[in-house]
This record gives sequence, structure tokens and C-alpha cells, in this order.
Amino acid sequence: MANVLLGVTGSVAAIRTPELVAALAEAGHAVRVVATEAACYFFDSAAVPNLYRDADEWPGSRYQRGDPILHIELRRWAALLLIAPLDANTLAKLAMGLCDNCLTCVWRAWDVARPVVLAPAMNTHMWHHPLTARHLASVRELAEAVGQRLLLVGPVEKTLACGDSGIGAMAPVGEIVAAVNSLLPAASGRTRG
Repeated sequence: MANVLLGVTGSVAAIRTPELVAALAEAGHAVRVVATEAACYFFDSAAVPNLYRDADEWPGSRYQRGDPILHIELRRWAALLLIAPLDANTLAKLAMGLCDNCLTCVWRAWDVARPVVLAPAMNTHMWHHPLTARHLASVRELAEAVGQRLLLVGPVEKTLACGDSGIGAMAPVGEIVAAVNSLLPAASGRTRG
């Protein structure tokens, strides 16, 4: 169907990355993954094909004119950007326009004509913090201002890995894949290897 770039951040929900990649592939999508360093703590990197980390952004000893710029290459390749899980730290960076890792550089360089799906996951107290609402509103307002198709797949309620109970767990993988599919009819022409 389409090229999907999956951004993975440092939420415990990143343990579901291999499952999410498999579900997207099963739905017919080509998937590449860009993970923050914190995200890689939660899953076996060897179990995720097409995985890019911050160290892959600048792999040589010194940049030479004409060398590929990874965050730009990933942006060019992808028809849709999915960030799942989206932790509180990265949400704040997206809202403020900070770009201090490969994923946030992709976000800042993203073609606003292409859709984005965000699936937040964080501790329930972090989810209910007033700054989270402010950051989500900022991201939504920016998308509206530029006419970008942005879909938020909100977290669900359960007992979290830390033992707290409440809203904050990443939405079910099937719901996230359905959200991706719902935004792709107009983007499906962007598929390429």
C-alpha cells in the first residue's frame, strides 16, 4: 500500500515495536523505523528490520558534500509518518519545534502535504499533566494552520508497567494500523521501495 515511517520513542510501550512493525507489514505497508536512543532500551534492535538510530544520521568521520542526510532521505521515502509510542519528552519537542535527534529532525523537515499519526503513551500522571494538553493542542493547531492531516490515536486505560492504573497506555496495535490505513488512500501513490 504505502511507505510508512514509524518513529519510536522512549515509552515502555516501545516493547510493542516488533509487533507494530509486523502488523503494518501484514497490512501491506513497507516500513522503516527511526528510534530514539531511549526507545531502543525497550526492544531488541535485531528483531526490527530497517531500523535507524541517531548514530546512523552521521555515520562517517566527517560530512562530505553529497553525502545523504538520513532524516531527509527518510522524509522523502515515506508517505506517512507514524510516531508510536509518542512519549511525553518527544511530544514536548514536537510542540516546541526542537530537533535534537533523527526522529525530531524528520518531524521538523516533514512535508506537511503528507499525513501524520501520533499514538501517545506515558504514565497516567504525565498524560494528565497540563503541559501534555498544551503540547497536544500546539501540535494540532500547527497541523490545522498548514492543512496537514494529523490523527491522534489516544492512549487507553489499564494498569501500566510502573504499577499505576489509569489512562496512558498505547492504543492497541490494530487500532493504530487502522488509523494509518484511514489516512493512506490519498497517499498510496507515494509507494516505492
